Amino acid sequence: MQKLELKDFLNYRYASELAFAPDGAHAAYVVTRACEQDNGYKSALWVLDVASGESRQLTAQDGPGFFWDGPEAIVFPALRDKDDRRRADRGEPMTVLYRIALSGGEAQEWLRLPYRVRRVRRLDDGRLLMACEWKLGGPDFGAMDDAAREEALKALEQERDYEVIDEIPFWMNGQGFTNKKRTRLLLCNPTDGQTRFLTAPEMDVRSFDVEGGRVLYAATTPTGKRAVTCAVYEQALSGGEASCLLPDGRLEVERVAYWRGEPVCLATDMARHGLNENPTLYGFAGGEAVRRFHRDEEPGGNVSADARYGGGYSLRFEGEYLYYTVVRHTDTVLLRVEADGSADVLVEGEGSVDCFDVHEGRVLLCGMRGLGLQELYACEDGALRQLTHLNDGFLATRTLSTPEALTVQSDGVTIEGFVLKPVGFDPAKRYPGILDIHGGPKVAFGSVFFHEMQLWANEGYFVFFCNPRGGDGRGDEFADIRGKYGTIDYDDLMRFTDAVLARYPQLDAARLGVTGGSYGGFMTNWIIGHTDRFAAAASQRSIANWISKTNMTDIGYYFNTDQQLSTPWENHEKMWWHSPLKYADRCKTPTLFIHSDEDYRCCLAEGLQMFTALKYHGCEARLCMFRGENHELSRSGKPKHRARRLQEITDWFDGHLK
Repeated sequence: MQKLELKDFLNYRYASELAFAPDGAHAAYVVTRACEQDNGYKSALWVLDVASGESRQLTAQDGPGFFWDGPEAIVFPALRDKDDRRRADRGEPMTVLYRIALSGGEAQEWLRLPYRVRRVRRLDDGRLLMACEWKLGGPDFGAMDDAAREEALKALEQERDYEVIDEIPFWMNGQGFTNKKRTRLLLCNPTDGQTRFLTAPEMDVRSFDVEGGRVLYAATTPTGKRAVTCAVYEQALSGGEASCLLPDGRLEVERVAYWRGEPVCLATDMARHGLNENPTLYGFAGGEAVRRFHRDEEPGGNVSADARYGGGYSLRFEGEYLYYTVVRHTDTVLLRVEADGSADVLVEGEGSVDCFDVHEGRVLLCGMRGLGLQELYACEDGALRQLTHLNDGFLATRTLSTPEALTVQSDGVTIEGFVLKPVGFDPAKRYPGILDIHGGPKVAFGSVFFHEMQLWANEGYFVFFCNPRGGDGRGDEFADIRGKYGTIDYDDLMRFTDAVLARYPQLDAARLGVTGGSYGGFMTNWIIGHTDRFAAAASQRSIANWISKTNMTDIGYYFNTDQQLSTPWENHEKMWWHSPLKYADRCKTPTLFIHSDEDYRCCLAEGLQMFTALKYHGCEARLCMFRGENHELSRSGKPKHRARRLQEITDWFDGHLK
């Protein structure tokens, strides 16, 4: 057995986008690996024979988003032609779809569109309903000949040095500047290439579904400020005006769907617990939303991990049932929900369900079970049958630490967490330790494999982590810490740390480190301004100043104000009181800051403010900034950057705790 190494994530294979064929005989999925040499990711389409449980690689895939074209062929997007890649690099919007038969052979170009397609639904008659990017006021490449396209590209290139902003949010993490960008619904006949937009250019579609010749969609029409709420419409695919089932201004709609022959939506009115409130299932009648049922949980949720890549279904309306994943305490379960809101648990136990699909009651899923990485499973009579061995062989060669559950009482509330003992643990020795804090805050840690934590356990650290109040998996009351950031959640973390020290006398209280990203970065910044018990800290993609963040982040003007129950103008002092920057003059803890220059969720300015404050007041600090990365650096950043980030943090802790 060998120690788990920092770069071992380069050997992991990530599965995603699991989807049954229309007849249920096969399922397709994407397998992705990080490639250090190319500093990127390589993906391939795989096909599973459902009856035999055997998988085979079908073809390489350039990006996410395949769909089945009947039971014997798959369509996927790719830019395989050099000229296509050159034009896309110049800014021309395009999507090129390739089709490949399950029987093999080379993939053939199937359809070419002058729009960037985000999502595709194949209709029963063979047509395609697509969600496409649209730049309001920009050129329509679909209405141009070759000469006009070239002139439009030249004009776009000349404008690359400028951004004109007249809307908020003006950027979005992972998407860049989004001013005047919309999502429109496009109907396409792949036989002749004819297309027709169903929604107006000004309208921004957030969710859609289609059934029986009608399309259901949730959309808003921004006028300078993007609304949190949106309207719900229904429209015939054959044409005509859309009917409004629900006016804008009522609900924050997460998903629309046709279920049991009727239009429904998962949404919240935010009346009791704000933006993070768990959604309710609504129907529609007389221009109003009609409550069907409310389950106090977040459909589509999952426990946190850093060994996933890609997406897939986490919620499906299928036949008579609604299926979705949900966090329960420290695990992810899969539910099958009835029309009255009652539910059966299809998959439970230690681990995650990362994506799944359903066909006539049969369930396939991709997940992490125990200390394993992602594999495919069949759900059969409440038990899981493993279908793939993408990662088993590699992990079998590495030493791992098994999480040990630990709970603590905090203000009468049970706080759940885990401890990883150092690999090769000797009870006669003393060890340093690292408190790792999750993001969100409406997120949850579980016992699933976590690369960075297992690395540190292999490097001789106790690693401990818990789910303080504010997290997912325990209902709205537990998750609602609006106006309380840095108070009860801080108490929970400190009491958990005390409990870990009490249970494990081999953990040296003088050699503790703390780290976390996003909300975990906020809490790291908060901790170093409120206690000196940690000998080192690593604050990642953090929050320092709620006032500046409100006016900078992609979600600030609504999320920050909701979570702090104030605005910079209505209650400046409250926002400042909850800002770690207020307490930076107290910091004595040597702190490393990790930030990315394209992180539009927790902007670089947050890390720079906190770093400057610590240096100004004589506290040891270091900042490592990654160019071209965003908020997802630790999970899907460029492989070399992911390795450098983890090396920076590990070296920082080694230098101060060992």
